[in-house]
Amino acid sequence: MNTRKALKRPKNQLNKFSLRVRLTLLVSVELVLCIWIAIGLTELLKNFIHIESGFLLMLAVLGISLLIGIGVTGVLSHLFFDPIKKLENAMKTVAEGDFSVRLDIDNCAREIREIYSGFNLMAHELAATEILQTDFVSNVSHEFKTPINAIEGYTTLLQGCENLDGDQKQYVEKILFNTQRLSSLVGNILLLSKIENQLIPTNQTVFSLDEQIRQSIVALEPAWAEKDIEFDVDLDNIEYLGSENLLRHIWDNLIGNAIKFDPQCGLVRIRLRKDVNAVVFTIEDNGPGISEEAKKHIFDKFYQADSSHKDEGNGLGLALVKRILTIIGGEISAENLSGGGCSFIVTLKAKEMP
Repeated sequence: MNTRKALKRPKNQLNKFSLRVRLTLLVSVELVLCIWIAIGLTELLKNFIHIESGFLLMLAVLGISLLIGIGVTGVLSHLFFDPIKKLENAMKTVAEGDFSVRLDIDNCAREIREIYSGFNLMAHELAATEILQTDFVSNVSHEFKTPINAIEGYTTLLQGCENLDGDQKQYVEKILFNTQRLSSLVGNILLLSKIENQLIPTNQTVFSLDEQIRQSIVALEPAWAEKDIEFDVDLDNIEYLGSENLLRHIWDNLIGNAIKFDPQCGLVRIRLRKDVNAVVFTIEDNGPGISEEAKKHIFDKFYQADSSHKDEGNGLGLALVKRILTIIGGEISAENLSGGGCSFIVTLKAKEMP
């Protein structure tokens, strides 16, 4: 079936009067109604309540008419402006990357129905494009992974050859370095593709959150030892119910980023606190910070604010972190520190242990 035709309404179902004409008619009816009510109330007050003062009579009539007018206007504004509010909310949802939202085009004015139909068509096409793009990237990444692993394996074997001269060893190291970068990129694309199609966290277990963070720091020792970076770590003992595998990606990416942007002989501060309803993780570095423009895009896929570190990443880490936190109901924010550097704050919902 043709999608564009399916999303449109037959013309014979459209209202005869435009939205402007109907609004004009309703406002006119409201004015006439208020005038007649005012006249009726005037006679009622004269004959039955016997208000002698003309000023008091006028105030009473104006007050009651005003209340009726406000009530009728409120109903009219609800009928005419609620559809616009629904469209605004739906557009915000699409802007956040959710293309599944659709607007009900039944029982609407002709103009609203046409706008809703156009919006639904747009959301449908965007969703189709997103699915096509995701499937393509996922399939191509799968095809890349096997030959990349083969190149990496053979290059590793070449490193052990004793008959290589200095230039040849350097070439082998460069091949291995770039192959590992490409392998990491493909792995992140596949993981992000998998997570983007996941709506709820799976394999939830109770584990030590503070110990998991310590393990991430230890696993990244080659990176921070090379830059002689020190850590200031203060973690509360927290037993957490969640997906251990997903949360590990959060800590690995955030700690890895702090190490990457921290200067030589720098300091990384890490805190983990448990509040009444939340668990708050904070990591600070002494790097260059994030510009206001970059803050708008740091969680976008493949975005890298600092081009000088492009060789050390692929711009998928923070997008991965953001998507994982969306799945588990967490939040992340970034802010610059007054003395220089950047701080990332992750907030997780505190859960009751089973």
